Amino acid sequence: MSGSIFLYSTGSIQVLNMTDPDMVKELANFKSFDIGRPLFLQKERRALLGMGILTSNGELWAHQRKVIAPEFFMDKVKGMLHVMVEAAMPMLTSWENITGKKGGSAEIVVDESLRNFSADVISRTSFGSNFAAGKEIFNKIRQLQIAMAEQSMLGVPGVRYLPTKTNREIWSLDRSIRRLILNVALKHEQDSVALSTKDLLHSIIKGAKARHFASQTPEDFIIDNCKNIYFAGHETTSTTAAWCLMLLASHPEWQSRARTELLDVCQGKPIEFDMLRKFKMITMVIQETLRLYPPAAFVAREALNDLKLGSLNIPKGTNIRIPVALAHRDPVLWGPNSDRFDPGRFANGIAGACKAPHMYMPFGVGARTCAGQNLPMVELKVVLSLLLSKFEFALSPNYVHCPAFRLTIEPGNGVPLIFQKLY
Repeated sequence: MSGSIFLYSTGSIQVLNMTDPDMVKELANFKSFDIGRPLFLQKERRALLGMGILTSNGELWAHQRKVIAPEFFMDKVKGMLHVMVEAAMPMLTSWENITGKKGGSAEIVVDESLRNFSADVISRTSFGSNFAAGKEIFNKIRQLQIAMAEQSMLGVPGVRYLPTKTNREIWSLDRSIRRLILNVALKHEQDSVALSTKDLLHSIIKGAKARHFASQTPEDFIIDNCKNIYFAGHETTSTTAAWCLMLLASHPEWQSRARTELLDVCQGKPIEFDMLRKFKMITMVIQETLRLYPPAAFVAREALNDLKLGSLNIPKGTNIRIPVALAHRDPVLWGPNSDRFDPGRFANGIAGACKAPHMYMPFGVGARTCAGQNLPMVELKVVLSLLLSKFEFALSPNYVHCPAFRLTIEPGNGVPLIFQKLY
């Protein structure tokens, strides 16, 4: 096979690479449990993700999705708006103080602040605590993410079992994170009896008791899914926000257009949920950022049984990978300027931007599409609108463009921006 569909191997893993739109559509429409998440991820990413919703398969995954997905329906996310605004305030105040002390203009590296903001949002909305309470968990998950990214770059089979310095760090962090999450869950269970709290953690604890699986204890059900939400719920959002700011700083005309629309919609009033629908420019900027810098490098699946996909017979154990960045920059699908930042391509939605809309997959594709995608989209609109209303920003001369794979694709050397207060 060649071109948009070809087979290669990494060690003992056979990989079917796929960017053919018809085959991707077949995969997206495949509903059977015969296709699932790659089994090797459950081993390689066990410390970070365990057997949570991001890595599990079959009936276990279906139960996890049934428990978790309703917590991110838009009517629930709508009620989280005030939390997002509150979580952004310390960051905005800090940046206003920094620019104020420097005469109204200062260089700020935004990554850590954005990571703290999104961690605070997921902590408050999903676990009933603020960032301070969840800080130790987030810090350890971040350390674990970096350590595991270093380990995965080695590409040596079985290296995860050796007592190397990195592996010892991974094992220690895993134990600490388990203990911390169990403590949060236990306290939450005690508090929720008194306060009648009904948030995501409540649903996860309830879901752990509702059904029992041979492959996962109730305790692991809670720990693994909390890890998944802690990681996916804040890391991808903060990374996308950093890329958004980098691109808006690099394209002042789009920054200006987004700000003009924002000021016109808000009319100096605090942000309300109904305003978000009118932020057309900001939505287009987010969509274009996710096209150029999707958080995940691949959509990854595995044939869990022999199966037929389109005209192909795929043996059990074959991994299927769609390189998302390649699909998102294919000039056949997106036009000759597919490498250029042009939010205007989304003026008529995804269908108007891409000849095969299913090839736009920042949140995955098919049945395994991200259950929580409403939260980051609303969160990104909130944080961008607040920043655009208070600051103009340009790319610092110190910025070095260096996308790095650390399980998500993030700015390798951070995003330093020159902020100018608007008033």
